[in-house]
Amino acid sequence: MANVSKKVLISGLIIVAAFAVYIAFFKTDSQQIEGQSATATEQPEGVYLSGMSTLDGEQIAMDQEKLVFLNVWATWCGPCNMEMPGIQKLYDKYKTNEKVAFYIVSDEDSETVNPFIARKGYQLPFYRFTGAYPTALDGNAIPRTYIIYKGKILAQEVGASQWDRPEIVELIDKNLAEI
Repeated sequence: MANVSKKVLISGLIIVAAFAVYIAFFKTDSQQIEGQSATATEQPEGVYLSGMSTLDGEQIAMDQEKLVFLNVWATWCGPCNMEMPGIQKLYDKYKTNEKVAFYIVSDEDSETVNPFIARKGYQLPFYRFTGAYPTALDGNAIPRTYIIYKGKILAQEVGASQWDRPEIVELIDKNLAEI
């Protein structure tokens, strides 16, 4: 009887693992973005961070009048490092657009982040935030990325993603046309 129980348990674990692999690798990025934008959550004040600081220590708050790209990351996080080049490309596309604001946020101090930036050559707007995240942005996993406009989360993703892909550019451009 113990052999049968072990076989059932192993079969169940294999099914769960196969489902997890399917979700992780076969669910397309466009399905994720479409599903999230269709269920965008509206929390006007509850999706913006206050009390952030530049890496030089200057206090700032998120600009609520712009389309916001918010990425929560850490220098030690492998998936964070994997997605950073795509974020840089997306930033390069929109950095002169006065209707878009990028916030690349870590809880690490400038003594940790600055050498990382220098070594990698990123030209992104990095910030430090050590407070409690609003409920809509709270989570344990990193990287976490949100595209926010008018208090609504238009897209969100936990885990590494390619942020300069066409669906993201289309989502941003569509919302910028409304501004």
